Amino acid sequence: MPFWCEIDSMKNAGKWRRFPTGDLARVAVFAALIAVLGLPGSVNVFGNLVPITLQTLGVMLAGVILGAWRGALAVAVLLVLVAAGLPLLAGGRGGLGAFIGPSAGFLIGWLPGAAVTGWLTERAGRSPSLLQLVVACLVGGIGVIYLFGIPVQALVTGASLPAAAALSAAFLPGDVIKAVLASVVARGVQRAYPDAVPAVHRERLRSGWGR
Repeated sequence: MPFWCEIDSMKNAGKWRRFPTGDLARVAVFAALIAVLGLPGSVNVFGNLVPITLQTLGVMLAGVILGAWRGALAVAVLLVLVAAGLPLLAGGRGGLGAFIGPSAGFLIGWLPGAAVTGWLTERAGRSPSLLQLVVACLVGGIGVIYLFGIPVQALVTGASLPAAAALSAAFLPGDVIKAVLASVVARGVQRAYPDAVPAVHRERLRSGWGR
């Protein structure tokens, strides 16, 4: 089932269930985590106007631990706060200006990136392997984000698409490391707390056990 239909599948006897309080807390925690990962700052390499930050690690963690809709919601909360002017991006950036610069596409890509990462994790079942988690992070946390980020970077900077892609290749080694790290952390969390596995949580919500 596509991740955008997940909420519809959580109806029981034709009635919408309330958003569990525990989920609200988890969404808030992961939005804060992504913000905290911006504190070390950012680095620009090879003249690239898009900085390297640790915040994509938080996006991957949100998707692989929370699942599709909660992970995407955590990212959405952060982006709304950034748009409102809070300096929550690496380097103390914030405000609407962040969404019209060279990195705008990457920021926007965080949202579907977290959703796809979470959706693939959910498809991996009740006990996803480390490899399945790594693949989810690579596809959602790198592939999807780049899919949004590179064309926007090319458009804003006036560079050709191949040139923008070549500049973004500098991100790959670090992003692959983040994907592996996020997967290791998620696997540890899911072993310690089996109910935290996104597929298990989804089943509990469908059964009316979510809290």
